Amino acid sequence: MKQYVVAHPWHIIEETFDPSIHPITESLMSIGNGRMGQRANMEEAYTSESLLGNYIGGVYYPDKTKVGWWKNGYPEYFAKVLNAVNWIKLDLHIDNHKIDLAAANIISYNRSLDMRHGLLNREVKIKTASGKRVSIVSTRFYSIVDLDRCYMQYTITAQDEAIDIDLKSHLDFDVRNSDSNYDEDFWTDRDQDKMMELSWVSAVTKKTDFKVCAAVKNYCNVSDQSTAKVKSAKSEGKVYDHYKVTLVPGQSLTLTKCVAITSSFVHGIDDTQSKAIQYVAADSETSYKKALQMQKEAWIKRWDKCDIQIEGDEGAQQGIRFNLFQLYQTYSGEDARLNIGPKGFTGEKYGGSTYWDTEAYCLQFYLSTGSSDIARNLLIYRHNHLAKAIENAAKLGFSKGAALYPMVTMNGEECHNEWEITFEEIHRNGAIAYAIHNYVRYTEDQDYLRTHGLEVLIAISRFWAQRVHKSPSKDLYVILGVTGPNEYENNVNNNWYTNYIARWCLSYTSEVIDWMSNLHQADWLKLKANVSFLDEELSEWASITQNMYLPKDEEKGIFLQQDGFLDKEDINTADLPLDQRPLNQKWSWDRILRSPFIKQADVLQGMYFFQEDFSTEQLAANFNYYEPKTVHESSLSPCVHAILAASLGKKDKAYEMYLRTSRLDLDNYNNDTEDGCHITSMAGTWLSIVEGFAGMRVIDGMLSFRPFVPDQWNNFSFKINFRGTLLHITLSDESFTIFNDGSDDLDFLLLNDVVSVAAHQESVFNIS
Repeated sequence: MKQYVVAHPWHIIEETFDPSIHPITESLMSIGNGRMGQRANMEEAYTSESLLGNYIGGVYYPDKTKVGWWKNGYPEYFAKVLNAVNWIKLDLHIDNHKIDLAAANIISYNRSLDMRHGLLNREVKIKTASGKRVSIVSTRFYSIVDLDRCYMQYTITAQDEAIDIDLKSHLDFDVRNSDSNYDEDFWTDRDQDKMMELSWVSAVTKKTDFKVCAAVKNYCNVSDQSTAKVKSAKSEGKVYDHYKVTLVPGQSLTLTKCVAITSSFVHGIDDTQSKAIQYVAADSETSYKKALQMQKEAWIKRWDKCDIQIEGDEGAQQGIRFNLFQLYQTYSGEDARLNIGPKGFTGEKYGGSTYWDTEAYCLQFYLSTGSSDIARNLLIYRHNHLAKAIENAAKLGFSKGAALYPMVTMNGEECHNEWEITFEEIHRNGAIAYAIHNYVRYTEDQDYLRTHGLEVLIAISRFWAQRVHKSPSKDLYVILGVTGPNEYENNVNNNWYTNYIARWCLSYTSEVIDWMSNLHQADWLKLKANVSFLDEELSEWASITQNMYLPKDEEKGIFLQQDGFLDKEDINTADLPLDQRPLNQKWSWDRILRSPFIKQADVLQGMYFFQEDFSTEQLAANFNYYEPKTVHESSLSPCVHAILAASLGKKDKAYEMYLRTSRLDLDNYNNDTEDGCHITSMAGTWLSIVEGFAGMRVIDGMLSFRPFVPDQWNNFSFKINFRGTLLHITLSDESFTIFNDGSDDLDFLLLNDVVSVAAHQESVFNIS
C-alpha cells in the first residue's frame, strides 16, 4: 500500500509533483461523463512517462489477434478502446523557452480532482529558464448536462517580472494507442478546417468506420480584454490558434476552450461533423461560466441520490466517494448499447470492453442508486447480444440455440484471446443469469422475464446442458476443463463454483418456464415456438440438477474449489514474504498454477451469490479455509470477502477488506493503477458497505438488514432506491434510522424482525 494522495472527503489531491508516479495520478484523476472521458494528462508539453488517453464510448477498433500459436475457435480480433482526439493540448513558450513540467523548475504544485463538482483543477508555480516566477491555473471538465461537451480554462500570471507569452491551442487527431498489437494507426481519413471563429478536426476508424469530430472555440483574454490571434493553422488532423502577448507583473492571460466531441455511434455518420460544429457555433464567451455552474449543480444533484457518508474515518470516506464518482462518470445508463468497461475512460487495458464484472458486481449498485431503467438497460444489452452469443457457442461446437456469452466483447462477439480464459472461464454465463434473477428479485419487474429474460435463460441453460456429461465412475454430471473465478488455476475439473451456478441456472430457468407457462401461456407458446423448445429439455435439466457433482471434503467441512485442490501444499498467504507479491509480477505462471494461492474469491463467490443456501457453519468453515489462501490480486476479490466477513461477524476482517477494495487504486495495492482504475470492482466498494456493514438483502420479496458499524467509524449513512422509494438510512452502534421518502408505508426485516416505517416518516430502531 502506498499513499499518493492527500486524504480528503471530497477531493483527490496531489500536493507535490513527482514524475515517477505521474502515470498513477493520471489514472486517479481521470474525468468523464458516461459518453466520453480522458486520463489526467498535462495540457502543456510533457516529455516524461505518460499514457495519453482520450476515449469515446462505443467507438472501438478490432485489432487483429496476436498469439504465438493459433487454436481453432480463437477470436479474430481483440477490441481496442481508441485513443481519440487530444482536445486539451497546448504549446506554451515563455520568453522563448518551451514549458515542459517534466523538466521545469517547480516552486509549488497542487492538482485536485473535485469529486463534488466533477472538475479537475491544477495550480502550479514555476521559475522559468530566465529566472522569472509564473503561476499557471487550469480547470477542465466533461459536462454531465450536455454529454457531447467539454471545457477547459487555463490562466497564466506573471508574478514579479514581465514575461513574453507564445501560446498555441490545439485540436490534435494525430494520436495512437499504446496497446496496438501491430503498432498500427487505428484512424484514417483525417480532416480539418477553420470556420470563422471555430475550428474542427475529424477522423474515421479503420474497419469499423466510426467517425469522431471535435470542434472548438478558443477565447483568449488579458485583463478581461480579448486578445487577437496571431494566426490560425491547420494540417492533417490538426488545427491550432496562436496567441502572442506580453504580460506585466500581476497581469494574467486566460484561455478558455469550449469543445464539442461527437461520434457516429451517437449521431450517425452523416450528422457527426455538423452536430459538433452546431454545438460550438452557439458558444459565446459566457458559455464556459454557464456550463461550469450547470456542471456543479448537476453533480450535487447526482450526489444527493447516491452519496455515502462516513463519520470518523477520512480515508474510508474518500475511498467510497472516489469509487462512486468513477462509476457515475463511466456509465449513466442512458444508452443500452453501452456498458461498463473494466477501466472505463481511465486507460486502454482490457480493451475497454464488457466483462462478467457488470452482472456480478455493478448491476446491484445501479439498481439501488438510480432508476431501475438503468439496471434494465444493462440486461437489455445482453439480450441484444443473444444472437452473437449463440454464434460464439456454435464456433466451439455447441448447437440447438445454446449460447455462450463472451468473456470480453464490444458488440457481442468474443474478442478475448487467452485460451484458458476465452474457452474455459465459462462461469460468466452464470453471472448473466444471476443478474436477471437479482434484478427481478429486487424490482419485481417480472415483465422483463416475459419479454427478454427467459429467452436469454433458455439459451444459457442449453449451453450448460451440453457442457456437462455424466461421469461413468461417479454416476454424476461433471464439468471438465474449466477456469473458475480464481484465474490462478487453469483447465481444472469440477470447479465447485462453475458446477454450482450451472446447476442453479438450469433450476432457475425451469422455474421461470413454469411461471410463464401458467400465467402467460400465450407468450410462452410464442417463445417456445421461436426457440424450438422441447418439453424433453426440462426433463434433461431436472436430471442434471438432481445429479450434479459438487466436490467437497467432509473432514474439513468445505467445498473443494476443484478436484484435487487438497493435493496442493497446505500453506497460507501469511507464509509469503512481502517481496514476493504481487505473485503475477514476481512468480512464473508455472509456479503460480502449482501453488495453493487464490487470486480471488471462487468458492466464496458462489457462497456470496447464494448465501441463503448455506448455513452459517458452512460459510464460516469455507471462509476460514479459503480466505487465508487468497492473495486478492484481482480487484474483484476484496469486496466479496468484506461482505462475507461482515455476515460472520468478523468486523476487523470486513474493515480490512473494505479498505482494500475502496482504496485499491488510491493506494495502488496491486501495483497496476498506472494502467487505469479498476472501475467495475468499484461497485464492490458500495456492496461492501450496503450489503456488508448494513447487511442489506432481499429475502422473500422483503428488504432486510443485519447491520453493524466498524469500530473505526462513528456512524455511516446511505440512500437506496427500492422499488421506486428512496430510503435514507443512518447507522450507529446503537441505532438504525430510516427515512421513507416514498408515498407508501414500508415493511422490512431488521435483525430478522419485521418492522415498519410510514410514508414520509422517519423511524429509529434500537440495535445495541
